[in-house]
Amino acid sequence: MSETTTRLEPLNPRPLADRTCVVTGSSRGIGRSIAFELARCGADVAVNYRSSEESARRVKETIEESGENAICAQADVSDPADVERMAAEVREELGSVDVLVNNAGITIDRKFEDMTHEDWEQVIDVNLGGTFNCTKAFFDDIRTAEHGRLINISSVVGQQGNYGQANYAASKGGLFAFTRTLALELASDGATANCVAPGFVKTDMLEKVPERVQDNIRKKIPLDRFADPEDIVGMVRFLASDHANYMTGQVLGVNGGLEW
Repeated sequence: MSETTTRLEPLNPRPLADRTCVVTGSSRGIGRSIAFELARCGADVAVNYRSSEESARRVKETIEESGENAICAQADVSDPADVERMAAEVREELGSVDVLVNNAGITIDRKFEDMTHEDWEQVIDVNLGGTFNCTKAFFDDIRTAEHGRLINISSVVGQQGNYGQANYAASKGGLFAFTRTLALELASDGATANCVAPGFVKTDMLEKVPERVQDNIRKKIPLDRFADPEDIVGMVRFLASDHANYMTGQVLGVNGGLEW
């Protein structure tokens, strides 16, 4: 019996070359690193921001200097009308969207006894409501795309809670159920929905945490360090790619080994 010869195809250096991606809250932090990574893989990227216009412009220029295509896409994700306007502008500039990364988020930290209704509503409106608004605006794009992808960025805090973050934990925990439900509803069209739950990442949010508290958090992380934004982007790249065609409805922890 003769052996079957298999040809090993080389890896595609630009696996997202035919994709258009929207990354919310991508003028800085994790979102900026995600935008850079998707562009590095060949995608056209819409860099969403609310008020950091100069930072968003720098992200766009960095992507263009590398030979890829990007636009700035201003919108307050908590405002449905603003998001719909942004979606129309993105389609006009880049065409239909294949990948939506819901990354935009805020924190307003207080012990629950001191937390106001406004503190609660602001965080829920941006982190959870913003995900709803953006998904609603791009839902038909994702559903009808050949490789439609919904990727929600949650947090380990949504899994295990965190002192003084009842609003943030609730908003990020809600993304798990939202992701699972959208995965079920998108499945018949071959589109996927997954969630990435980073641990504590070195961003502006973490810098606001007192050093003493940071030290206590770090002691609980088996890898004994906080994540860099670049530690998160590989998972997003994977979920956006064809390698994740058969993965949907999942919550993927990237947290240095934290238990929850």
